[in-house]
Amino acid sequence: MQYEFSETFTKKARKLANRLEFNHIPSERISCIISKGTKTKRTIARIHTIGKAVQIGMQEKPFYVIELMELFFRQPEEEQTKTLIHELMHIPHNFGGGFRHHKPFVNRKTVEKQFIKLNKVEE
Repeated sequence: MQYEFSETFTKKARKLANRLEFNHIPSERISCIISKGTKTKRTIARIHTIGKAVQIGMQEKPFYVIELMELFFRQPEEEQTKTLIHELMHIPHNFGGGFRHHKPFVNRKTVEKQFIKLNKVEE
């Protein structure tokens, strides 16, 4: 598996968090990477963070990384945006290093609601 930092998608994710008023997400504490060579057939993207014990041991604040898989790049731009929104929605409001679950927080309906909100902001 190979990973590379993506400045383009990091900027896009930070911009999305700002436009959607995800004020609990400090933009400098999120980034995106591209992974190549995965064997997964269905995963488009996933979000990672450092475990709480490691954060405390390193005396480091939480940091979230969105991993974009090869399938992500086969999506149309609109679906890529929805995927980024989906991953950002997994970040809890306390920005404490954990994750929000799919049910009831992160699902197709809640992502679509945020996507509609984003389009209204951009008009």
